[in-house]
Amino acid sequence: MPSHLTIIIAGGGRVGYQAAVTLDDRGHDLTVIERDPDRCDAIADEYVATVIRGDASNPDILGQAGVESADVIAGLTGEPGLNLAVCMEAAELAPGIRTVARIDSTERAGYRRFVDETVFPEDAGARVAVNEIEGSDVRSLADVTGDLDIVEIRVEEGAPAANKELRETRFPAGTLVISDDDGDRVARPDTTLTPGKRYVIAVESDVADEVMNLLRG
Repeated sequence: MPSHLTIIIAGGGRVGYQAAVTLDDRGHDLTVIERDPDRCDAIADEYVATVIRGDASNPDILGQAGVESADVIAGLTGEPGLNLAVCMEAAELAPGIRTVARIDSTERAGYRRFVDETVFPEDAGARVAVNEIEGSDVRSLADVTGDLDIVEIRVEEGAPAANKELRETRFPAGTLVISDDDGDRVARPDTTLTPGKRYVIAVESDVADEVMNLLRG
């Protein structure tokens, strides 16, 4: 991924604004298209992006935002149909632009032929809520695909894999231990699975129970 991107965000509401703040922190060039004049003023006051007031589905507005030279366009309004239309229109005007659309469900498959990526913010929010509600030693961090999860797991004392190095632990195929204890470094074959420590692990859903048994007992 290039270290510096020119990005257009359609929608300056809760999701669009937070995305803009994070992307600005990472040094990217941002333009936000927003219809609400009050939101436009609020974003402009924060100096996180160039702000254009208008309808992002209007080709003239997209042209004003510089769609032809942008690397990415993200439709992040609260209207999935509008987001999809904006992305498809941008792709028509600027072939090769990367398109990201906010949707309103986890059913991403139907969108894949129209946009490069989809975003369902409520899914990430629910994951955080579940982690806090359960307060458990297994925390879901992300679902990379429908079959692959990224989780953080605390190793239980007495578990089959406790106090063993990775090279001597027989994890099932479909498992990748990513981080060393408490995320200090990338895991290595000599990484020891210390009871009480947390490890970030990518795991396919069909072997998740087996991995839990090895680490939690």
